[in-house]
Amino acid sequence: MGTENVPSSIVQFAQLDKLLYLCRANSLWPMTFGLACCAIEMMCTGGSRFDISRFGAEVFRPSPRQSDVMIVAGTITKKMEPAVRTLYDQMPEPKWVIAMGNCAISGGPFKCKNNYNVVEGADQFLPVDVYIPGCPPRPEALLEGIMTLEEKLTGSRRWPRRQPEKIGSLS
Repeated sequence: MGTENVPSSIVQFAQLDKLLYLCRANSLWPMTFGLACCAIEMMCTGGSRFDISRFGAEVFRPSPRQSDVMIVAGTITKKMEPAVRTLYDQMPEPKWVIAMGNCAISGGPFKCKNNYNVVEGADQFLPVDVYIPGCPPRPEALLEGIMTLEEKLTGSRRWPRRQPEKIGSLS
């Protein structure tokens, strides 16, 4: 009715969307949730030595309804899978998943022919956004995973990636 003559400069949501994603990326609230030994490294990341608060993710929330990042840290068994799925379903949108450690990515050393109770990766039943390899991954790897998630949200990186220096040639 009156929408034919509306100039395009009045309605601009792209800048607002950029601002919202920047705010979301700098205030990620992970859930207090750990399944195995990778959770110890996740707890170390929250300590003063590695200081996850530099990235706005220091508030580990006790409830899935208050968090927007699930860090699956450790081995997922078939018995635990419905509980992990329930916690994921209780998280509000938008929500993201980080698979931390070889067990959360692929089942780890527990994945073998006759082992029936280990889920072979969180991506079998959750949409994983960032994978952090290692057994267990160092706290620096979790910080890199959080920066990768921030980069995925905003489209830009907080700090540039460093390329390793070449020491010399073997000629």
